[in-house]
Amino acid sequence: MASAAEQLAANMNFSSFQKATELHKRIWFTIIALVVYRLGTYVPIPGIDPAAFARLFSGSAEGILGMFNTFSGGAVQRMAIFSLNVMPYISASIIVQLMGTVYPPWEKLKKEGGEAGRKTLNQYTRYLAVVLAVVQSASIAIGLQAQPGVVAGGVGSAFFVVSTVVTLTGGTLFLMWLGEQITSRGVGNGVSLIIFAGIVAHLPTSLGQLLVQAQTSGNYTPLFLILIGAVAAILAIVFMERSQRRLLVHYPKRQQGNRMIGGESSFMPLKINTAGVIPPIFASSLLLLPTTALQFVQTANLPSWASWLPGVVGALQHGHPAFLIFYSLLIIFFSFFYTSVVFNPEETAENLRKYGGFLPGIRPGKRTAEYLDYVLTRLTVIGAAYITAVCVMPELVMMAIKSNQFALGGTSILIVVTVTMDTVAQIQSHLLAHQYEGLIKKSKLRGGRNR
Repeated sequence: MASAAEQLAANMNFSSFQKATELHKRIWFTIIALVVYRLGTYVPIPGIDPAAFARLFSGSAEGILGMFNTFSGGAVQRMAIFSLNVMPYISASIIVQLMGTVYPPWEKLKKEGGEAGRKTLNQYTRYLAVVLAVVQSASIAIGLQAQPGVVAGGVGSAFFVVSTVVTLTGGTLFLMWLGEQITSRGVGNGVSLIIFAGIVAHLPTSLGQLLVQAQTSGNYTPLFLILIGAVAAILAIVFMERSQRRLLVHYPKRQQGNRMIGGESSFMPLKINTAGVIPPIFASSLLLLPTTALQFVQTANLPSWASWLPGVVGALQHGHPAFLIFYSLLIIFFSFFYTSVVFNPEETAENLRKYGGFLPGIRPGKRTAEYLDYVLTRLTVIGAAYITAVCVMPELVMMAIKSNQFALGGTSILIVVTVTMDTVAQIQSHLLAHQYEGLIKKSKLRGGRNR
């Protein structure tokens, strides 16, 4: 017999969506917030010569700036007020998560602080995001000043640095606030949707460039290969992201007062891809960072002992075998590393023991932690292989057609698909809640009439 939730899900249709007025408000709020974000990606920071910066960016599009430009929806290319996007906040979140496993006071806040501890760590994340945004914006301002002709004439050096730091940091803080508003008053995760909107907004430009390239060469085969590969990647991502290893957990019966409670069974779901999209983002950033740094250095002025540096950095660019090898290895490394950060087998086993739960045939405590680690390690092997395949296959296609479109890369497709799935799941949960409230109201009305 189907559960109540399954019966409600089976009855969901367009008419039930029309009646969910609260959901309509949430969706409209999300759309308006994303439109505001897109408008901000077209507002440039003061003191920049657009033509000179366009020439500078065209020579740096192969590095990390190209990837950040894709995630920001073209804001970096226009050096807009939202050029930093929410990347400082994401970096700060990851750092706080890492510190929560190695720094005892933060670890105690995470484990024992409850809701107050979570709010405190969120506040630390915001402070750290501001620090990272100030450092990154100051580095950008100093780097732009070092390039001849990029800073418009008549702008003082100190004034340009201060105005750039204030503008870019303020843009990041505004997007942090906007993301939190979307999460609380809209649908989906606000920060993820902001990155999603940037990638989707950049997709038409990437597809247009590929189409122009195909028309110029008269060969449309690469374009069809890319589209087929993208569809295959989407299907693989949907299948793998919905896949779980469900561990059966038993709770024994126990007496509480005059009642017997417990004696139930539930499942502990373990995702195949526990690390999410963090591994490819970290791997891309680390590999593209040397390329971007070298583009701001005059290679002719390098000392003799560093003459090998341009050749090595050049081999780590997109379209080279060395890039694919190190990219794959870093994805695998970060998959295991980040999984160990977000899932602690010892802590999970202790929580199970505390509430009386146990895995059938496995003793609570240390044995349960060892078994969870055993299962999670094998799941991570599958997950790391899946992420590596999804991210490397588009790179091979791009290498074959000699193109570089970050918006059609595996990382971008992975982000777009996972965010879409999460948002759709939240919309469905709102619809289920609306239908459940309607059933409760109907039952109350019937009970009142029977009286």
